[in-house]
Amino acid sequence: MHATSLRIKMKTTTDIQNEIIENFSLFEDDMESRLFYLMDLGKKLPVMPDEHKTEDYIVKGCQSKVWLYPEIVDGKVIFEADSNTEITKGLVYLLVQLWNNRTPDEILNTDLYFIDKIGMSRMIGSQRSNGFASMIKQMKMYAVVYKEKVKSL
Repeated sequence: MHATSLRIKMKTTTDIQNEIIENFSLFEDDMESRLFYLMDLGKKLPVMPDEHKTEDYIVKGCQSKVWLYPEIVDGKVIFEADSNTEITKGLVYLLVQLWNNRTPDEILNTDLYFIDKIGMSRMIGSQRSNGFASMIKQMKMYAVVYKEKVKSL
């Protein structure tokens, strides 16, 4: 067997968003169950090292504390994330699932349609929605910075 035949095709951001939509649709319009599911997702985040939980990596604009630590490995952005609240942890988990191990261009060019499709604003309210938007903005800013870094190498 050739080594190339053992390669596993990485899911696209579209595949991941469609899975998110499908999983949330299982709860129909039961917002309480959707929130519990979101909190459960947050428990899947790998433990973030304490040395990455610094002021430098706090996402500004979030009511809760959210840490987002990026690095670039082989041209792809790797994210570590954590939060001090369960719902917010679930929100950042969704974004890490979507954008972890992606190129800066993939991050910057993703059309985030899953947010509306799962009724996120109804689920989390306006303050958390603003915080969620801040997480998205921060991840995209890291992608812009890394894109420029890669260009200058």
